[in-house]
Amino acid sequence: MTDRIDIDLYSDTQSRPTKPMRAAIAAAEVGDEQQGRDPTVSKLIERVADLLGKEDALFLPSGTMCNKIALAVHCGPGDEVICDRTSHLINAEGGGAAAVAGVMLRGLAGERGIFTAEQAEGAIRREANTAPRSRLIEIEQTANLGGGTVWPLKAVREIAALAKRRNLATHMDGARLMNAVVAAGVSAKDFAKGMDTTWLDLTKGLGCPFGAVLAGPKPFIKECWRWKQRLGGSMRQAGMMAAAGLYALDHHVDRLAEDHANAKALAKGLSGIKGIKVDPVETNIVFMDIAGTGLKSDAFNAQLARHGVRLSITSDTRMRALTHIDIPAAAIPKAVDAIARVAMRN
Repeated sequence: MTDRIDIDLYSDTQSRPTKPMRAAIAAAEVGDEQQGRDPTVSKLIERVADLLGKEDALFLPSGTMCNKIALAVHCGPGDEVICDRTSHLINAEGGGAAAVAGVMLRGLAGERGIFTAEQAEGAIRREANTAPRSRLIEIEQTANLGGGTVWPLKAVREIAALAKRRNLATHMDGARLMNAVVAAGVSAKDFAKGMDTTWLDLTKGLGCPFGAVLAGPKPFIKECWRWKQRLGGSMRQAGMMAAAGLYALDHHVDRLAEDHANAKALAKGLSGIKGIKVDPVETNIVFMDIAGTGLKSDAFNAQLARHGVRLSITSDTRMRALTHIDIPAAAIPKAVDAIARVAMRN
């Protein structure tokens, strides 16, 4: 037994740069990114803008910063953003929407993180001096807390059409957009079409150590630069991290299918363990309820660590596992065996 975590399913944020990616980082041509003089950053933002079908883009340290800046530019203080109640905006950004952008969030009860255009339209406020102003509709692709659910292209387009009809802006949190691309066989450009802004995370499934790219119209991105400066996100020789992103886009997109297959294999194995209930799996995220084992999540994870495996905790009895580039297929049976041992108190 050991406390060393060999199979880290806590999140795909635990993915580490491969040796070839590290070589690309070391060889990157760099300059002052803040002044627009880093050629590798320029190449990355051009690449992502084209990938997403947008006019311009901005390299940022994190996806959370992409969301904060997008909300601040789209909205004014006191405006309201319509999103799913499971969204990253509500649950995992430290209240930044209110603290940084000064906006309100109206969470909808979607199905596994996906709400309908009808639900969104029902949440749009009537104009009144006593009410916040509905300004933006936000969707998350894939829906993390919904279970890695892929927003169908039809649903995305219905939200975009509604927003256009009601004069609202749209924003896509693209933390795992490329997982959706691979799972659904739909291009990133098609998913992003109709969304005023979107961003692509370079960490998580793409395996980079840093960064995300926010894309949208040129005037929007120009104003985002001001917010980037305000939040301290302007960078210098950022080409090293941009090189990782370029490498990932060249080499790590198609392989996301392996993560999806591993997640489905994990879910199948877990479903055979007494006391554990597993949610449906679409991409690389597996949610399970362990109430039937008689253990709480904290205790379960503590015991699991002695087998070299780690999950993440979302409630007293609900846990999450994410497959990624550092989790090979051979690790899945070992993880299932470790979880079974803990569930059976062995």
